[in-house]
Amino acid sequence: MPYATNAGTEIRYEVDAPDAGSDDEAVVFCGDVGLGAWQFGWQHAALAGPHTVITPETRGVGRSDAPPGPYGVETLAADVDAVCAAEGIRNAHLVGYGLGGMVALAAALGSSRPASVALVGTPPAGDAYNPAGVWADPSDPAAVKGSLNGLLSAEFRETRPDALSRIAEWRLAEDADRETYEAHRAAVEGFDLAEALFEITTPALVVHGADDTVCPVTAGETLAEGLPRGEFHAVEGARHLVGVEASAAVNDLLVGWLAEHGSDRFAYR
Repeated sequence: MPYATNAGTEIRYEVDAPDAGSDDEAVVFCGDVGLGAWQFGWQHAALAGPHTVITPETRGVGRSDAPPGPYGVETLAADVDAVCAAEGIRNAHLVGYGLGGMVALAAALGSSRPASVALVGTPPAGDAYNPAGVWADPSDPAAVKGSLNGLLSAEFRETRPDALSRIAEWRLAEDADRETYEAHRAAVEGFDLAEALFEITTPALVVHGADDTVCPVTAGETLAEGLPRGEFHAVEGARHLVGVEASAAVNDLLVGWLAEHGSDRFAYR
């Protein structure tokens, strides 16, 4: 059970490493507001093996330390950097959902470690994101179940009741409590890179559910337009948990993106 330390705060993470591949390059997941590591399951299954995959538990979540908030996006980015440093990762492909996308952007702005970023349901500034639409109190099963109505499309909910039940169970077991949610919400509210996007020259894949009710698709479009190397893809019919309900489409995008921006493509850096 490896841990990395950032200014006294321990961050728990897991590593899945293939037998072959670059020892100093990895895909690193960055989590959304208050969500447990379950959120990465659909992409982890597609990326682990071909790539070393590192899954940190965001501070306040799971077995990571939960120091008093509020938190800032820069602090969460430093947590991710500490995890990469602990594993000797020189080239990190950051895959972030919502708040995790904001963390990936802050990391790309402040560090040379990110080789690429994939930003799912992410805005250029926190005022275009509704963190209350993501979190649900894990001590309230009815609230957890109800929260999925806004996070997943009606079609997915109607056709995949088995998946809904599993997600609800994972959320009850793994998601953060209200104190951590408030600390994460403060990070969202303090985030604004709208006027600094032009400084982020890291290759950026922007993926957005076209029917996202937490972060409107227009915010994703604006983000991609502002990034010098931004590439935008909307997934029709999907809501905020686009990587869950449209996992095949999102995984295809990520696999192709990593093939294009992997270790043999670093001549431009």
